[in-house]
Amino acid sequence: MLMSRRIVLAGLAALTALSLGVSVPLRAQQEGTEFRRVIPRQPTESPGKIEVTEFFSYACPHCHEFYPLLTAWIAQQPKDVVLKRVPVGFGRPPWENLQRAFYALKVTGDYQRLDGLLFSAIHDKHEMLDEEPALAEWVAHNGGSADKFAAAYTSFSVNNQTVQADKMAEDYAVDAVPTMAVNGEYVALGDSYAEILTNTTKLVARVRAERAAAKPAR
Repeated sequence: MLMSRRIVLAGLAALTALSLGVSVPLRAQQEGTEFRRVIPRQPTESPGKIEVTEFFSYACPHCHEFYPLLTAWIAQQPKDVVLKRVPVGFGRPPWENLQRAFYALKVTGDYQRLDGLLFSAIHDKHEMLDEEPALAEWVAHNGGSADKFAAAYTSFSVNNQTVQADKMAEDYAVDAVPTMAVNGEYVALGDSYAEILTNTTKLVARVRAERAAAKPAR
């Protein structure tokens, strides 16, 4: 679905309202409209936390538009919510190369600094960064080490993580990005970025309430 800058700005306004304390109505969500279940439920990596997973690609223009909204959203969440980002390849070589870039940046310690810059380089500056030599050169131009990035990019660890990311996307039945999943149980739906994040917020509250209800009474 094609999202305009107007929709992005509307989403930012909605998230600003949330940050000012405007509550999200916790009425019963409509399955099939506001969320779908993940069957079977998938394991998470954050015991005691509510794990929110974003499936994305640096090559995806919608993910680029979604990025500032997601960044603002996660900054507003309580400490029991953690974000896990999973890059997808969908069998497209340029996307697969950017999957590897994501994990290579994690290995080299450049992820936090270059994450948003990589989105901007691809979509705002229209740089061709879909192959390892160009990516390594770009990392070097942005204060990193081309050699360290290249070594990480071709490493067994990064290759394994890329395979696991593809398996996760398959297990969650992800066929488009960005996709937001909550606690291995639910995928948020919506017709705009703001709706997707609102429904993600509701699913987080749902999981929190389910956990509270499951605790034995003292």
